[in-house]
Amino acid sequence: MIGKGGAQILEQIEKEKSISKAAEKLGMSYRYVWSYLQRIRKALGEPVVETYRGGKMGGGGAKLTELGKKLLEEYKRLEIYLDKVLSDLKA
Repeated sequence: MIGKGGAQILEQIEKEKSISKAAEKLGMSYRYVWSYLQRIRKALGEPVVETYRGGKMGGGGAKLTELGKKLLEEYKRLEIYLDKVLSDLKA
């Protein structure tokens, strides 16, 4: 469902608590990241990121939904597994 780039997007959103800051850190446009998140939402039938508006004292932000956290967790687990398999094949 997601690749390395998608995992990086989700990780940065979780870290920065902001889609725009995550996009900036990754050298991607906000529009690209937003479109990516919408494609994932359409494919899964629910969002992987939740956005919220800020109040008078601060701006809004974003955080991963439970589905987003699970998707990222599973990607990382598979990445570790594949690294081990490739390492075993080289041995």
